[in-house]
Amino acid sequence: MPNEALRTFIAIELDEPLRIAIARVQGKFKRQAPTGSIKWVAPEGIHLTLKFLGDTPAGRVGEIEAALRASCAGFAPFEFSVEGRGCFPNARRPRVVWVAVRDKGQMLARLQTAVERHVAPLGWPTEDRGFSPHLTLGRVARDVSPTVEAAVGQMVERSVVEQIGVQRVTAVNLIASELRPAGAVYTTLVSVPLAEMAPA
Repeated sequence: MPNEALRTFIAIELDEPLRIAIARVQGKFKRQAPTGSIKWVAPEGIHLTLKFLGDTPAGRVGEIEAALRASCAGFAPFEFSVEGRGCFPNARRPRVVWVAVRDKGQMLARLQTAVERHVAPLGWPTEDRGFSPHLTLGRVARDVSPTVEAAVGQMVERSVVEQIGVQRVTAVNLIASELRPAGAVYTTLVSVPLAEMAPA
């Protein structure tokens, strides 16, 4: 139904070999983290989010697709690497544990800026905070004590995460997420390919 509300975001999907490699890193963190301190993201649910839209009427998916096509028109496929780790907002008060995305040519940042520019006129304003590409491994439980919270931050700081893998970006996706008791279920609504060749 066109008025059905979806919970959506715009993201880059990860290849299966990279997901498997990230799952191995996640497994190391799981073994070191205090029991029950972190709610881990299922590896198949890890995406590189470019923009979170939130409540989205189903009838507006076509408009968003057109905006994504305009966003992707000037970009040829490119690659980014995944290496390093960290916490948001910081290691003293960690809420999110992540692995880092390295965007040497700034193509990812430019693509994200293009997405923001074309989606904003549809009613989803540009984010105030800067784009910080990362892949979320888990979120610290809300009810943990300050001592456990500090232990999580120290665990992350002690960890060394070398290059996990490389991802080739060939498309940008509009994804719906349905929150269920067992965890979120993701459905790709639209996949817009990057241009085979960037314009001269």
